[in-house]
Amino acid sequence: MARQGIVQAKYLIVGNSAGGIGAVEAIREIDRTGSIAIVSDESYPVYSRPLISKYLARERTLEGMLFRAPDFNRRNSVTTLLGATVARVSPGDHTAELANGRRITWEKLLLATGGAPIVPHIAGTDKRGVFTFNTLDDARAIDEYLENVEEAVVVGGGLIGISVTEALVKRGVRVSVVEKESRVLNTILDERASLIAEDALCRAGVTILNGCTVADVLGRNAVSGVVLDSTDMLPCGMVVVAVGVSPRLDLVEGTGIKVNRGILADRTMGTSCPDVYACGDVVEAHDVVYGTHRVAPTWPNAYIGGMTAGRTMAGVETQYPGSTPMNSLNYFGLDITAAGLTVPPQGNGYQVLSRHSDGQYRSVVLKDDCVVGMICIGDIERSGILCSLIREAAPLQGLGEELLADDFGLVSLPRARWEGQLTAPAGRLVEEETERQHPEEYVSGE
Repeated sequence: MARQGIVQAKYLIVGNSAGGIGAVEAIREIDRTGSIAIVSDESYPVYSRPLISKYLARERTLEGMLFRAPDFNRRNSVTTLLGATVARVSPGDHTAELANGRRITWEKLLLATGGAPIVPHIAGTDKRGVFTFNTLDDARAIDEYLENVEEAVVVGGGLIGISVTEALVKRGVRVSVVEKESRVLNTILDERASLIAEDALCRAGVTILNGCTVADVLGRNAVSGVVLDSTDMLPCGMVVVAVGVSPRLDLVEGTGIKVNRGILADRTMGTSCPDVYACGDVVEAHDVVYGTHRVAPTWPNAYIGGMTAGRTMAGVETQYPGSTPMNSLNYFGLDITAAGLTVPPQGNGYQVLSRHSDGQYRSVVLKDDCVVGMICIGDIERSGILCSLIREAAPLQGLGEELLADDFGLVSLPRARWEGQLTAPAGRLVEEETERQHPEEYVSGE
């Protein structure tokens, strides 16, 4: 309801992505009439952000990327303010002010503002032809600039970097990936899995430069090349900076809401301020593997966090099942899933089991008779079961090498696990939501 330019909402959600939509669906399960308002600085209906690489590759249109039907907000009686920026929130008087001066009053607030691209201090990044890769607008800007680009440099060999690299290769661009660490996808894969991924990239014509960084972007006004910290020069017509994202915390500065690396949230996704909740890439919440608060910027974690917050906001206090890094992707012909602690520290009681044959690879990390991490390449059919075991900290009762067997399945587990406990909401939600909104992949913001 609006009166004299003031929007009045029982529930205000800042952010129109996975977390916000999860919250709307959870609220409407409980409260069919309470007013909901969503504010987003993007101008599009809610789309699946991990699919922007498919858009750049011209394999998906916006319509093919939508996370929910175009009339989702109308059907759920949500007032949607797209292309609008929240300038400040005041938890004390339950108001928010937009950049255009419009005010919103609220009873419950959910901050689902996501993450912002990290741009390292590199000379020359203000030139035309330098891009980040985090939103649909980023993909559109790159698409418009590609006409005369033959070579590109991607700074970062993580999930975002590899996704944009594949899209550029499909558009006929020669790509060099510059990764400061010793191997690509090093935050989610172990050494052997990284080598498998690197081999697939090289076979597609990608040049991989590990252990170095870009020191300078060359060109008078537009990009003409880069200089590495080794002083080597690479000619190129485009640079994409893809080294990860950091929580967008500018909106909570000066509000009293406690932050660390991200906004600190309890198990109901509540913040240190009453009636204020947070979820998604901006939040630092309970991690089931590490047993502490961590930022875990993945699509399923955002959705589950949004549902938890939405239910609690609507009066049904709900416990967040806990996050952990979960990534499923298909790049350069490789199906890869990884979750939890994939590269454990030496000692400390960890056991790593692995199997590599016929282009397939599976690794499982165990501690105290529980699965705490896993990697699957090639055959990923059983990765959903392994993810559920990680989330539930399920004792294996001595089961070990059987996790790597070709015929491993639910019936391989102790009877109590497959008679119903693996259908717990957290595990089921991840699998169902992944399949429903984009079966190809769900990726993190690193």
